[in-house]
Amino acid sequence: MIVEREVDYIKKLGVEVVTNAVIGRLFTVDELLNEKGYDACFIATGAGLPMFLGIPGENFNGVYSANEFLTRANLMKAYLFPEYDTPIKRPKRVAVFGAGNVAMDSARVALRLGAEKVYLVYRRSEAEMPARKAEIHHAKEEGVEFVLLTNPVRFLDDGKGNLRAVECIKMELGEPDESGRRRPIPVEGSEFQMEIDVAIPALGAKANPLLLKTLPDLKLNRRGYIIAEEETGMTSKTGVFAGGDIVTGAATVILAMGAGKKVARAINEYLKWKYWDVSGFIEQ
Repeated sequence: MIVEREVDYIKKLGVEVVTNAVIGRLFTVDELLNEKGYDACFIATGAGLPMFLGIPGENFNGVYSANEFLTRANLMKAYLFPEYDTPIKRPKRVAVFGAGNVAMDSARVALRLGAEKVYLVYRRSEAEMPARKAEIHHAKEEGVEFVLLTNPVRFLDDGKGNLRAVECIKMELGEPDESGRRRPIPVEGSEFQMEIDVAIPALGAKANPLLLKTLPDLKLNRRGYIIAEEETGMTSKTGVFAGGDIVTGAATVILAMGAGKKVARAINEYLKWKYWDVSGFIEQ
C-alpha cells in the first residue's frame, strides 16, 4: 500500500515512529520538551472531532458520525465482517445530514453497503451546497435522493434504543447570513417523519481539545484552532509549531502537506539558532 511505503521510507531516513501514544494523556507536550529530551514539537493533529446535530436521540443505536462510518467502512474493512472484527450496521434506509464532500462520500458508501434508500438531507437548496459539483453529480447518478430545504428536529427509536425514524421540518431561505448564503428559516407546522435505520451527521469537524487542554499557554482563535505564523508554523509557545487543519480548520490534504514542508524548514532553522551563541555552534 502507498501509505505503508511512505512510512517505510521515512523510517529508513531515521525517523522513529512511536505508536499507541496519545499525546495529552500518555505524555504532554511540556513533558516531551522538558523531560524527554525533545527540542521542538510540531502539532499536526488535524480537525478530527466530529460535529453533531445537537438534537434529541443522537445516542440511539444506528447514529454514526461521518468520521466513524467512513473509518469503519473503509480503513477498518467493516464490509468484510466477520473476516475483519469491525462490525457496522447493514443499513436499509439511511439519512445523511449535510451537503459537503464528506456527506456525498457517506451517502455513496451507504449505497455500496447495500442500502435500499439513501437520503441526503440539507437545510438549504442545491445552489448553496458546499460539495464539489462532480461529487453532487455522482451522488445523484448512483441513486442518492436529495431532500432539500429540510432540517432534522429529533431522532425516534423503537423503544429499545434503536433508531427507527427522524422527525424533520421544512425550511425556506431568508436573507444572507455571515457566510453569504441565505439563512434557512423553519416553516411552522411543516414537520414530518422519515423512516430510517441509520443516520449519519456529516457536518464537518473541529479541533479535538484532548491535546490542547494540556497547553494553557498556547494561543487559540475563537474557533479553538491554534494560532500560528503562516510561513513558519511558529506558535505562541517556544519550541512548539503547528500546521494543517489544527491551524486552518478542515481544509485539503494538499494544504496540510504544504504546511508540513514549511514547518519542517522552520524547525530546521529554529534548531540551528537555538544552539548558536557568540562563540559558535554549541554541541549538544
